[in-house]
Amino acid sequence: MQQLIIRRLLWLIPVLFVISIITFTLMHIAPGGPWDRDIGRRQLPPSVIENLNRKFHLNEPAWKQYVLYMWGAIRGDLGPSYQYKDRNVTDIMFAPPQGRPIWESRFGRTATLGLMAFLIAVSVGLPLGIISALKQNTIIDYGSLFFATVGNATPGFVMAIFLMVVFGLMLHWFPIAPTNWDGWKPWVLPTVTLCLGLTAYLTRMTRATMLEAIRQDYIRTARSKGLAERVVIVRHALKNALIPVATVLGPALAGLITGSFFIEFMFSFPGMGRLYIQAVQQRDYSMIMGNTLFYAFLIAAANLVVDLVYGWLDPRIKVGK
Repeated sequence: MQQLIIRRLLWLIPVLFVISIITFTLMHIAPGGPWDRDIGRRQLPPSVIENLNRKFHLNEPAWKQYVLYMWGAIRGDLGPSYQYKDRNVTDIMFAPPQGRPIWESRFGRTATLGLMAFLIAVSVGLPLGIISALKQNTIIDYGSLFFATVGNATPGFVMAIFLMVVFGLMLHWFPIAPTNWDGWKPWVLPTVTLCLGLTAYLTRMTRATMLEAIRQDYIRTARSKGLAERVVIVRHALKNALIPVATVLGPALAGLITGSFFIEFMFSFPGMGRLYIQAVQQRDYSMIMGNTLFYAFLIAAANLVVDLVYGWLDPRIKVGK
């Protein structure tokens, strides 16, 4: 297992290198620049733009800009933000406002939102899928399939609009785009929006894998030996049915923790996802690079955790091979 972890960490180096090159190239071939202004807004004087380019090394050749950025990133410095005056990207992403706890940083808020959505999705989706498989062709099964189909077919931003209209504008139960996130009410709509899609997907996938597991020969053998149905389901069927499900849980958790871009933007949530959207709109190159590299790192870490979980769910799987 130690060899697997070391090998994956070493493999992460070329992966991040390739992702950084692709991201850097796409940013610089896209039209516009960080100092451009929308039509109708006052444009910066050429002398000011020249000074800004010199300050942030944007007047250097592209290859030199890339080398300078990556040299700083290796040392944990994700570079200065172009839009937040005298602030570093690392501080913007991970440092909380002055006098506030660490979980109120951009990443802290997004991680809290993502973890809540993930826990709700797992605690609802897995049991619902298991019950649906065990109660096949009943009203419970049909209801679960209907929920899973609607949840999978509905885009997240459509679900966000629906929840905002119904529970925000019509019923006035929850705020739509609050400026104060200290209470629990502002968190309800974005959390529900984030968890619904994953809940529906887990329900459908768990049902399919559970149906396949309970039809295997070893399940019939266990029942023929007189084992209690609860033991057959929990000890034999469930453990094998969860192996395919584990493949999506790691990347899904990483995606939720780093933020669902459009959901955060629609609810004006002060997290990583909204920060990334604003960085793209404002062409903040350092912010885009920092967010992308951090997201890629989390995805790689999640995949490593999935491989380790494989070995726990099924000892026949050699995670070190």
